[in-house]
Amino acid sequence: MRWIWIDKFLEFQSGKRAVALKNVTLAEEHLHDHFPGFPVMPECLMIEAMAQTAGILVGEARGFEEKVVLAKIKRAAFYHYVRPGDTITLHAEIESIAPEAAGTVGEIRRGDERIAQISLIFSHVDKNLAGRKFPEENFVFTDLFSSLLTDFVETHPAMEQPR
Repeated sequence: MRWIWIDKFLEFQSGKRAVALKNVTLAEEHLHDHFPGFPVMPECLMIEAMAQTAGILVGEARGFEEKVVLAKIKRAAFYHYVRPGDTITLHAEIESIAPEAAGTVGEIRRGDERIAQISLIFSHVDKNLAGRKFPEENFVFTDLFSSLLTDFVETHPAMEQPR
């Protein structure tokens, strides 16, 4: 099962920055066990939501030609809980990008309140130096992930079509 941890893009500047939205609901099964009686969104899933937001930003910046995978969590600092009924926004910016890898910085917010700061490093596994072979098809950017950006572009005609 592939879980998508963002609901839609609110902003997308190719090669620069993106803002995605996530509505947290009690319908999400993991919240029933984390923690019973006081459900909160696990921090690891907020990191994954940021990785999805920033990963799509990095992938689109290079025309989705590489398989972009999370290589390292450089920094993750959390300041508040996220509970069912909250809407959070994930603000990601490309800090650096090269043929082999990319670095991103970002914040998670609930309105104007900073929930977390997260810096990530992504690897372009097609350009890896280890000599390992990967499947030809892009197993990272599936139709499900691509539809998030396509939906944004369709509702924001002024944005340049993704490559």
